[in-house]
Amino acid sequence: MENVILIVHLILALCLIGIVLLQRSEGGGLGMGGGGGGDVMSGRAAASALSKITWILAIGFICTSLALTILARRDAATSSVLDGVVLEETGTSTPALPDGSSLLPPSAADAPLAPPRAE
Repeated sequence: MENVILIVHLILALCLIGIVLLQRSEGGGLGMGGGGGGDVMSGRAAASALSKITWILAIGFICTSLALTILARRDAATSSVLDGVVLEETGTSTPALPDGSSLLPPSAADAPLAPPRAE
């Protein structure tokens, strides 16, 4: 079900991009170049039809977005991210913490007694 909605969502997104690029803008649209008199639809009717198609595709895109969000939330409510974490079998339910000595800088006792000679 989720895959079908996702495919419809992607198709709607691509169609919405195409329809928006076809529309006339301030400088002229990609698909509306020139004003030939032999067009099937006039410029105003074409703009109105493209506008209606844009609204329909946008509403469909929003609906599929909401549906995908609801499905993802429903799946997330039944499981946790931590369910996939595998802990070592140490007899405890929490992982063992480091002792902290490896995080500290070396002590003065670990330093060499004499500095190395430059040869």
